[in-house]
Amino acid sequence: MTELTVAEATDRIYQSLAADNADLDTHIATLKAALAREGRKEAIFDPARLAQNNRSGRKLMQAYFRQRGVTVKFEGA
Repeated sequence: MTELTVAEATDRIYQSLAADNADLDTHIATLKAALAREGRKEAIFDPARLAQNNRSGRKLMQAYFRQRGVTVKFEGA
């Protein structure tokens, strides 16, 4: 299996969120590994692509990802 880039891992998370969070924890772990390989400390997401694009939804996403070791930021924030 090839190692994914941060962009590819982020796209898989968007797909997972659209599919009612299917395999979300697996995709978060993949994203965490990709961030480490690329020397980045945070993942950037487009809030327009989120199912819950409101403050509450973004804060919930940040908290869930933070519990799994990934810092989330949003474009335009």
